[in-house]
Amino acid sequence: MAYNDNDMLQNEAPTPFSQTYFHGTKADLKIGSLIEAGYNSNYSQRKNAKYIFLTATLDAAIWGAELALGDGPGRIYLVEPMGAIEDDPDLTDKKFPGNPTKSYRSIYPFRVVGEVTIWQGHPEEQVRAMKEALERLKEQGINSLND
Repeated sequence: MAYNDNDMLQNEAPTPFSQTYFHGTKADLKIGSLIEAGYNSNYSQRKNAKYIFLTATLDAAIWGAELALGDGPGRIYLVEPMGAIEDDPDLTDKKFPGNPTKSYRSIYPFRVVGEVTIWQGHPEEQVRAMKEALERLKEQGINSLND
């Protein structure tokens, strides 16, 4: 990966040592599907999302799958960014300086290249506590998704 003038990560030709990225959701996608901005988000207000999100850590993807709206099972996909990605400011500047969650966003699509089918979710009480915390933020009018 290389940085351009806007400090956004750029895709390079994949190599055996390319960075792996994950996307957690409840959507049932197929290999080759594109995940694109402009559709209802998986979270919060279900508004059309300006950005789509990915992470380089399985733990953050698990949170994405567990917190996504919907009735289906959480799913974690291996994705390939089709354009520039940048740090997700909700999880870097505001909460975790330096981006230890390795969470990113993009206006460009991600191609689904695989699925993680065996993963361990967080304990139910931890997920419930996270959902309650997010609900409190919503009640305070804090619903980012990086407007």
